[in-house]
Amino acid sequence: MTNPWQSDRTGTALTGTNPTVVRRLTAGFAAIGDTQFLPGYTVLLTDTPGAERLTDLPRPRRLAFLDDMERLGEAVERVCGRLDTGFRRINLEILGNSLPPLHAHVWPRYSWEPADLASGPVWRYPRERWTDERHALGPQHDPLREELGRELDLLVGR
Repeated sequence: MTNPWQSDRTGTALTGTNPTVVRRLTAGFAAIGDTQFLPGYTVLLTDTPGAERLTDLPRPRRLAFLDDMERLGEAVERVCGRLDTGFRRINLEILGNSLPPLHAHVWPRYSWEPADLASGPVWRYPRERWTDERHALGPQHDPLREELGRELDLLVGR
């Protein structure tokens, strides 16, 4: 990890210093992913410091987190569907195997993905894809980030 905010994504989201945050939601923060080899990849970060599992949250907060995950997934689906005719679907995951704080991944999936990788989890992509600077989050992703934010605003208001 190269940036200080990467070691405490929830804490920096709470203080407003996490640059990946797109929007504050009910029980967390919608954040654009550090890598964009699948454009539109986002993460839902918990807003509860110390929560590592969904069951660490009281039931009402669990349901709010899952509702936020669904809403973020719908926003990614709508935006990616508009921006790329190859968009197929989204994958939603709560794993926590590598980074303990509770978070959910929202992965857009595309028809242009290599056939041997398209039908499996994104974690099968080679490490080089994850670390390739061409896919690193940067200013070129600002329009995507803005679209995601606008879509989330529309979905939160419904």
